[in-house]
Amino acid sequence: MKRAFTWSVVVLPFAVIGSVLILSNCSPFGGTISGERLKRVEASSHYHGGEFANSLPHPPLELGDTWGYLTEQFFGDQVRVPPSAIPIEAIPPASMQAPTPSGLRAIWLGHSSVYMELDGLRFLVDPVFSDYASPISGIGPKRFHPPPIALVDLPKIDAVLISHDHYDHLDMRTVQYLSSKGTHFLVPLGVAAHLDEWDVPKSQIIELDWWESTELKGLTIICTPAQHYSSRGLFDYKETLWSSWSVIGPKHRIFYSGDTGYADHFQQIGNRLGPFDLGIIKIGQYGPGASWIYSHMDPEEAVKAHLAVQAKRMLPVSWGTFNIAFHDWDEPIKRAVQAANENNVDLVTPRVGEVVTAGKPFRSDLWWKEVR
Repeated sequence: MKRAFTWSVVVLPFAVIGSVLILSNCSPFGGTISGERLKRVEASSHYHGGEFANSLPHPPLELGDTWGYLTEQFFGDQVRVPPSAIPIEAIPPASMQAPTPSGLRAIWLGHSSVYMELDGLRFLVDPVFSDYASPISGIGPKRFHPPPIALVDLPKIDAVLISHDHYDHLDMRTVQYLSSKGTHFLVPLGVAAHLDEWDVPKSQIIELDWWESTELKGLTIICTPAQHYSSRGLFDYKETLWSSWSVIGPKHRIFYSGDTGYADHFQQIGNRLGPFDLGIIKIGQYGPGASWIYSHMDPEEAVKAHLAVQAKRMLPVSWGTFNIAFHDWDEPIKRAVQAANENNVDLVTPRVGEVVTAGKPFRSDLWWKEVR
């Protein structure tokens, strides 16, 4: 209950709109796990006492943590919203319609959303194209910038990887559109219940536990561990699993951290599946207190995670799009660049919409300094 209370404090604005949605249209909250899905959830070795658990025990919640969250939420002096427009590299729709190349390239779409082409297949990671990371448009965290390409202008996407069910990672409108185009969805245990609620065909859903894998058109996709939590409402804390993802193709490998704290799962993933050509690693959305950093590592830990999974190049994500943490909007990338330089890490800093291609140099610049 203590953990659920902390989460309710962080998403306090959703408490008001929750009652409205329940009375009208509750689909954005997602579905309820039942039937065969529930049996599979309950059979997981990570599921105990009605909820999923991390491998590393959560530190006890201190009263000061809760007070700190409230204080920072309403009285913090951080510059959480960019003072001017974030530069965007618009993606010409025609450039996305050519046959998928056999190499590896990635495009940061903002926050944790990434478009990838990996050995002939097109992927999206945690795609959120809505204006708000919220169950209802017009309320909650609003995007700082538009996506660099419209949802309807995307090419045919072979698969979507979802790390967990929070609104800034699992967007109903985006899922429903991609589902109508035949896209497959790979999700951690329990998350498929939300997709069921949104009428995604069962034939397009692949639901995995940690370390389980599936084959898709010559690629191996592994659901790998993370240290986080889940919920889309106030009373479903940790009912669905969270994960990172590893994708192994004939020529290239990528790792996506998802939202996570720092723990030994990174070393395990690196030892079992590395090295990776690209590590897509979260660097932002951390806050005060051990309770927060347990599930949202800071930029210095993100660089450590990149090294642990043995990735050749680091693409930093989970920053620069939504105001959902207690730090300046550009603090994560500043700290990540410094930590990467100190550890000789090839960290790229693309603008939203810029293409990063494996095996080719990328000219990074400190573009956020121009946002004044």
